[in-house]
Amino acid sequence: MSTSEVAYRWLGIDVSKDTLDVYDPNQPSSTRYENDSEGVGQLWQALQDRSDWAVVCEASGGYETLMATTLAAHGCRVSVVNPRQVRDFAKASGILAKTDAIDARVIARFGGLLQPPATVFASEAAQQLQDWVRRRAHLVEILSGEKNRRQQFKGRNKAVLTDDVEAHIEWLQDRIAQLDQKIEQLSQQQSQWREDKALLTSVKGIGPVIATTLLADLPELGQLSSKQIAALVGLAPFNRDSGRYQGKRTTWGGRATVRSALYLATLVAVRHNSPLRTLYQHFLDQGKEKKVALIACARKLLTCLNAMLKSRTPWQDELVTARYTPT
Repeated sequence: MSTSEVAYRWLGIDVSKDTLDVYDPNQPSSTRYENDSEGVGQLWQALQDRSDWAVVCEASGGYETLMATTLAAHGCRVSVVNPRQVRDFAKASGILAKTDAIDARVIARFGGLLQPPATVFASEAAQQLQDWVRRRAHLVEILSGEKNRRQQFKGRNKAVLTDDVEAHIEWLQDRIAQLDQKIEQLSQQQSQWREDKALLTSVKGIGPVIATTLLADLPELGQLSSKQIAALVGLAPFNRDSGRYQGKRTTWGGRATVRSALYLATLVAVRHNSPLRTLYQHFLDQGKEKKVALIACARKLLTCLNAMLKSRTPWQDELVTARYTPT
């Protein structure tokens, strides 16, 4: 633990849709601000007299974005942490009550004791790309639901409803196609994104949509070790052992959008990508369940992508085969 980290003055902020409850351990009670541009501006006015603030808040479905990015842009250290970690910390501390003011105090204490790393926020262009990629994912999910409803209405004398669903499906498909064009334009704006996308799409199984999803939602790709990137996405198996008991290794947590995209890419890769197809068959021959084998291949694919961006080398079957295919 460095001296500079110890010297930080940790500030806990509980974020809700409309308000920000801010707790300074050196003050007797928390202060409330509106969660809008004016409220965040007032918060910064209250903080700007010191340079040693370290702000901690929970990820709150995007409601924390305005506050976190604004304070970070002003040079304030901001850490956005997993709410589950904070809640477990509160329970371990014997704090079972839950209000906005109590949560802000718990978050401040969490930051002061554990000192989470500062969150690195994407640039404005990268945030815009993330927003459109996520918007496309939402529409794809709605489209899938509408296709299921269309199937349910068949043969049930519900022609009017079927026609309405068909019209909505057609609109969704057109809108998704428009978003694909917009996302493609955004991803070509920066030379780094163009080069990274070209490297990612050199892999059989990864197309433009999945490559763009990785660029938008996993900017750390190519900057971390293989173990770190697997844990970040949620593809690192964790032990569940106690005494003589050895439980199954399981994966959990991480970035769901990235994990889903990699899973879809792996479904294609184990059929058309020679090294991954061989690895997948190896796991099946060992008696592994198909889903377990797919998750293992997804992790291998992720580590390969991470190495590719780190070394700036496109996919080469012979290199992957020499390193990863079991003998």
